[in-house]
Amino acid sequence: MILPEKRDYYEVLGVKKGCSDDELKKAYRKLAKQYHPDLNPGDKEAEAKFKEVNEAYEVLSDSQKRARYDQFGHAGVDPSYGGAGAGGGYGAGGFGFDMGDIGDIFDSFFGGGSGFGFGGSTRTRNPNAPTRGNNIRASVTLTFIEAAKGCKKTISFQRLEKCQSCNGTGAKAGSQPQTCTECGGTGQVRVQQRTPFGVIQTAKTCSKCGGKGKIIRDPCKDCNGLGRVRHRRTMEVDIPAGIDHGQTFIIPGQGDHGVNGGPAGDIEVTVTVQRDALFERDGFDVYCEVPITFIQAVLGDEITVPTIDGKVKYTMAEGTQSGTRFRLRNKGIPYVNGRGRGDQYVTVVIEVPRNLTAKQKETLREFEKTTSDRNYEKRKGFFEKLKDALRGEEDK
Repeated sequence: MILPEKRDYYEVLGVKKGCSDDELKKAYRKLAKQYHPDLNPGDKEAEAKFKEVNEAYEVLSDSQKRARYDQFGHAGVDPSYGGAGAGGGYGAGGFGFDMGDIGDIFDSFFGGGSGFGFGGSTRTRNPNAPTRGNNIRASVTLTFIEAAKGCKKTISFQRLEKCQSCNGTGAKAGSQPQTCTECGGTGQVRVQQRTPFGVIQTAKTCSKCGGKGKIIRDPCKDCNGLGRVRHRRTMEVDIPAGIDHGQTFIIPGQGDHGVNGGPAGDIEVTVTVQRDALFERDGFDVYCEVPITFIQAVLGDEITVPTIDGKVKYTMAEGTQSGTRFRLRNKGIPYVNGRGRGDQYVTVVIEVPRNLTAKQKETLREFEKTTSDRNYEKRKGFFEKLKDALRGEEDK
């Protein structure tokens, strides 16, 4: 984009005529960073301002051009000024450097890898360095008891492994990768760039070998020159006792194989726990309900309670009410990779009998005649509260 009319270069950079070189450079750096396309993706106006700033600085930073500009204005430095933008206009490409060059200039300002460059950072990661393999994910489904007590399970997964045909080199058996003739095996090439600050020499990743320093001319057919192939594997793993639904545990060193001698990644195994007919879990505590008869509740009894370790006996006191909860210490879920465990809470629920015979009903009616409010504390208290409430209404 070429501006229809050029603004005064000093105005563009926000400096006064006669400013020092340091003031000029400081203003340029600030504005170039502000309008840099990497920081304003898709913003055409910012891109135009970025080019305008570079054009102004290219002229004013050159003492000879600056002198001609101060005397004759734009016509002193741009013979095509006043035309329709033809010829050698002072866009970013008109100074003998392209947008990639500008990126390298910014890297020299702000340090390699700053992300300001168009043509890629001048400091790139060494592609021959040992690289750790990726982690891979697997899943396993467990019953409530398996999750609570731990078990062994077989998992299935796919992972990248070193190709056995080429021993990870990527080259066909009997051949070897060849040294890159472009970079001489270093993986980098030196380039010189003309900039407003003079000639700058930088090192860039060799485009021919991708920075590896070697070229595979006859790739391995099994891995297509990549050095790794994907295989499906199965493995028996130990499920830690106490693991809960949705949790993940790690199997170290069994993920994708590394590159250039780097270590393997891990396997992340996520657990799904099925619902249980008897037990529910909250943290490391276990909850369950046990039905009891009316007679057991009235007279008390020794009842059988299921736990994750099997059945246990519990002596229930006389007059136990429906909904009473008692605790079995240390009968809950074991702490994962630790000592101790939670508790189990048991709620007893009185089951009202159905389908009674005439004799059974008559027996219950006779029993009811022999009871009084002394036998029903809750009911007695309820009716007393009800009388007080009704009396209060009558007094109003």
